[in-house]
Amino acid sequence: MVRTPSRSYVRYLLLFFVVQFTYAPEALVADDVLTLETVTEPEAFDPDEPLAESFSSLQAARALDQAALHWQKKRQCGTCHTNFAYLMARPALNSIRPTAPEVRPFFEDMVTRRWKEKGPRWDAEVVAAAVTLALNDRQTTGALHPVTRQALDRMCSLQAEDGGWDWLKCGWPPMESDDHYGVTFAAVGLGSAPSDYAHTAAGEAALEGVRKYLRVHPAPSLHHRAMLLWASTVVGGLLDHDARQPILAELFAKQRPDGGWAIAGLFADWSDHTRKDDEPQDTTSSDGYATGFVIYIARQVGVPADDLRLVRGLQWLKKNQRSSGRWFTPSPTKDSKHFISNAGTAFAALALHSCNALD
Repeated sequence: MVRTPSRSYVRYLLLFFVVQFTYAPEALVADDVLTLETVTEPEAFDPDEPLAESFSSLQAARALDQAALHWQKKRQCGTCHTNFAYLMARPALNSIRPTAPEVRPFFEDMVTRRWKEKGPRWDAEVVAAAVTLALNDRQTTGALHPVTRQALDRMCSLQAEDGGWDWLKCGWPPMESDDHYGVTFAAVGLGSAPSDYAHTAAGEAALEGVRKYLRVHPAPSLHHRAMLLWASTVVGGLLDHDARQPILAELFAKQRPDGGWAIAGLFADWSDHTRKDDEPQDTTSSDGYATGFVIYIARQVGVPADDLRLVRGLQWLKKNQRSSGRWFTPSPTKDSKHFISNAGTAFAALALHSCNALD
């Protein structure tokens, strides 16, 4: 005797196929992973680029892949706002789209071959590579890769007597403007490195130097106080619980009515910083970098993801992704390339991931 399927079972099958073929998750219809051979030049950053019709984690991942690979292909170097930021943030989207496989090997080759043959371009290149490789290890394998250890050892060997590093000072904040950023960024890498690197002889000596530097060099801006806040979550002896609260309050006080944050607002108290084109800073327009940065650091400090201030920030991120998959961030120095938007997209991904808010 052949049984006739029940009506409820038939309805279940129909619903199953509708969901699978009409509303398939983006990861199931993702295009092939980008490579150096197939990558094309990203569209220029445009403050008037249309908003995406809906938020897409997949598009964000693809935008980060395209930016990092094209920068690597065209320029053959690492930069804080693009492919170093990629190493730090891209694992947050690995479940959405596999990471471009040619980015990390480029930096491993930099550490093991290029530095040996030609030396690093700047000490800051060593710090940036060591820190972002360590953060990448922490989020992927959870173990310190031998090349990362080599980079960290070299970073520690370059630390100055005052506990700082000879950082890039090109007048391009927030990443390439002063030594203070380099110190807190190095501290984040040392404290986050897997396999307890912070408690090796090199790590302990470097962190003692960091504490020495930060005791006598106050942060020049709210952005850098936020960097210190981040570092304090992975390195002891920087800020205790009570010292963190005023910085958090300052950051939340800068939240815009639309729920986001503006990068220039994080530098509003830095009197030494002026734009190279003499235009006024825009402290009123929310952007991807500041919004992602504040949310991510707040999460590291322990602010819950359902805190209304973070919820409003996440809503801003989801409503303000551009059609390219990126989040626009205006340069706080000069309206030209706006490459800080790549770092803005990276921090947006980290923020969304830290709050379990990816689609």
